[in-house]
Amino acid sequence: MKEPLRLVDMARKTIVYKIAEMDDVTVKRDIEYTATGDNPLTMDIYYPTGANNGKHWPVVIFALGFPGAGFRKMWGCKEKDMGSYVSWARLAAALGIAAITYTNNEPVADLDALVRYVRENADELGIDKNRLALWACSGNVPTALSLLMAPDRDYLKCAVFGYGAMLDLDGSTGIAESSEAWGFANPTAGRLVEDISINVPLFIARAGRDQIPSLNDSIDRFVAHALRRNLPITFINHASGPHWFDVLDDSENSRQIIKQILTFIRFHLLG
Repeated sequence: MKEPLRLVDMARKTIVYKIAEMDDVTVKRDIEYTATGDNPLTMDIYYPTGANNGKHWPVVIFALGFPGAGFRKMWGCKEKDMGSYVSWARLAAALGIAAITYTNNEPVADLDALVRYVRENADELGIDKNRLALWACSGNVPTALSLLMAPDRDYLKCAVFGYGAMLDLDGSTGIAESSEAWGFANPTAGRLVEDISINVPLFIARAGRDQIPSLNDSIDRFVAHALRRNLPITFINHASGPHWFDVLDDSENSRQIIKQILTFIRFHLLG
């Protein structure tokens, strides 16, 4: 019997779709975005080739919902250094979009601080402060969702949620229970789809064979409510996909969904 992968081994795995241009992107590492004593929080920015030409690039931020210290203890690395995030960021940059991964302590406050820093220092960073996208998966989704519920977020042009913990709707409690069990932030507890901006297009990817039933239950309820509200959503169900299918399911279906996600982000940031 094949032994299951340890978390430290899984952390090294990259997404199942790659292009040659990923090796040519420019990466600026460990840019401090907020000071926290002896351990400042930092971000890595992945730029398209030719990033030094004075252009201001639209950017996708890979949002985190797990406190950094606990994640490092469990997985053996910073979340921004996981193979999955590094390869997603390189792929986005190879297709003409800057990408940001980062470290955190307090997921909600630190995502807000990161966005504020990027927008306030956009000229120095070579970022278009008015064209930002969010990408989040699994237990990271509630933190990203909370940003869509905050006022004055016109600079957010789209968001992607993969096999994620959405909202507890219709009396369900699965996300609250999962948050308690796994330790991810749940700032949207008690919130409704009506609290989400109607101006941010959403891409929602469902893993049909997700091993965590509460996630698909939350996605199914969310999509139904979003359609009733006529939110601008793009929804795809990877019928044979497991949780974390972009990394674990080396299939043409997974690669096509990754391509669709990138096409969606490019359309809303570059179109």
